[in-house]
Amino acid sequence: MITDRLESLENRYQELEDALTDPAVIKNQDLYHKYRKEHADLAPVILIFRRYQQVDKELAENQTLVKEETDEELKAYAREEIHVLKDQADNLEEELRILLLPKDPLDEKNVILEIRAGTGGEEAGLFAADLFRMYTRLAERKGWKLEILSHSATGIGGLKEIIASISGNQVYSQLKYESGVHRVQRVPATESQGRIHTSAVTVAVLPEAEEVDVQINPEELRIDVFRSSGPGGQSVNTTDSAVRITHLPTGLVVSCQDEKSQHKNKAKGLKVLRSRLFDLKQQEQQQQIAQERKSQVGTGDRSERIRTYNFPQGRITDHRIGLTLYRLEAMLDGDLDELLQGLIADHRTRALAPA
Repeated sequence: MITDRLESLENRYQELEDALTDPAVIKNQDLYHKYRKEHADLAPVILIFRRYQQVDKELAENQTLVKEETDEELKAYAREEIHVLKDQADNLEEELRILLLPKDPLDEKNVILEIRAGTGGEEAGLFAADLFRMYTRLAERKGWKLEILSHSATGIGGLKEIIASISGNQVYSQLKYESGVHRVQRVPATESQGRIHTSAVTVAVLPEAEEVDVQINPEELRIDVFRSSGPGGQSVNTTDSAVRITHLPTGLVVSCQDEKSQHKNKAKGLKVLRSRLFDLKQQEQQQQIAQERKSQVGTGDRSERIRTYNFPQGRITDHRIGLTLYRLEAMLDGDLDELLQGLIADHRTRALAPA
């Protein structure tokens, strides 16, 4: 047990409780909010640690009772209690180890969600629309806010590409394992002979970057404006409001035409560009620990086939953790908790495993 570290955290927790009732701290609102957040972050660990200490104390008392008591009935009862308390202590210790794992500093960030149709033609575009609806419904269930930043539709109700921002509590922590290739197996609506087709859609989940995360030099940007158009080149705007932003050092290009205002399209485009640059920076850092990441869930590799949605069998299979669930319809309606928790649990198990 890492008791020394837990005792140190408990001391800090007590210090914060005292500080939060100090009139001088309350008067300094910035400091007060900082301390309150730190206190709230420590609370789950401290509450479980205190429960662990209580169980450990009861365990010691029962072990003493077995050694010193002469009444056989009481000794038998104490032995039963020891068995139960040891199980409780083991479970609490496991919870503490999980809570003490290093936190991903990006977990609290909002995300930029990018969905693109891949192989499979019109069917891939239709499935891209299905996936976007799935994440939209998930956001509604979680109380997150979703805003479309840019999209390009197909002529039959599908999507070539859609980019959206999702904001709320701990969004990146729950969606970061969604990046990769999502494969669908089903009979397309356009198939007259009932043959099952396989199509693919690429999903990218980027932590949303703030200006403090990525500084963009305006001189390194080329900004072109053009007229917005709908599916099949149909004009949807009579002014040059669409914006294409090219980041010259990296060659990254972002286009945005959903708003009628050129200014709004530019702001949305910069938001996406900033997050892509931040993601690029993160990937460069992660390449330094690539060997470790090969064994972990959610490497963020956009070319990695992560999941199959099989409509004839009504199942979803996540290939990284070998989890198959026969709840396709419910999951496409945003009920993804069982799958997301499975991915998080697998990541924690790997993180806890000996090096």
